Amino acid sequence: MSNSHLRLRPKAKTGLVHDVTPASAGWTYVGFALHKLAAGQVTGGEAGDRELCLVLVSGKARISVDGVDFGEIGERMSPFEGAPWAVYVPKSSEWAVDATTALELAVCAAPGGGDYKAKVIPPGTHPRLTRGKGANIRHVHNIMPEDDNSAHSLLVVEVITPQGNTSSYPPHKHDQDNLPHESQLEETYFHRLNPPQGFAFQRVYTDDRSLDEALAIEDGDVTLVPRGYHPVATTAGYDLYYLNVMAGPKRVWKFHNAPEHEWLLK
Repeated sequence: MSNSHLRLRPKAKTGLVHDVTPASAGWTYVGFALHKLAAGQVTGGEAGDRELCLVLVSGKARISVDGVDFGEIGERMSPFEGAPWAVYVPKSSEWAVDATTALELAVCAAPGGGDYKAKVIPPGTHPRLTRGKGANIRHVHNIMPEDDNSAHSLLVVEVITPQGNTSSYPPHKHDQDNLPHESQLEETYFHRLNPPQGFAFQRVYTDDRSLDEALAIEDGDVTLVPRGYHPVATTAGYDLYYLNVMAGPKRVWKFHNAPEHEWLLK
């Protein structure tokens, strides 16, 4: 497998598996970390000037923010088994997670601000959406969408793409601060595959091809999308899950489709 600065392989099998910061990614807004814990293990930290969304990708945990115990949350033991549980952590807060089962915990981060309160985001907070048609169908669970007024800058969503289908497609981008036409958002993709030995493909490219990378995606990889279009395709026999974190100068998701592929929407 070729190396790419846009595709990050897990750096460990347990503990802190991914740790993307604005400095390590070479951008300004988005951070992403992933912890794999056994039952009884703990993690936590301080949000500082960032706001966080703790997403239970799989497993159960007891979570507290600034000493307020939200109790044990979580129910699915695989990201392919239903909707997520999550917790919003505002800036300047301390958070702690005590795994009560094997746990895969995503820590999504972006600049904090405003007077937002810590809260649990249970399954069903936002309805599941199905987008696309034919071989472009995918199923969407919004966790922190732009229309819920729940955060200063974080946008968080997870998507299931059935085997053999495309997603984030037709190709779209959101790299220009040009509202109302397009918003500027950095983005990470955290990928899981079912069964896990499968693979998928993602292309990240710009109109002028100054950025143009085709990435082979395996279970547990993270893709960085600093700019450009970023479609995904999974292969026959393997469903694809991905967790997206987006943030930019404004908390608005307004994308621009690649015009040569917009005919696919008709």
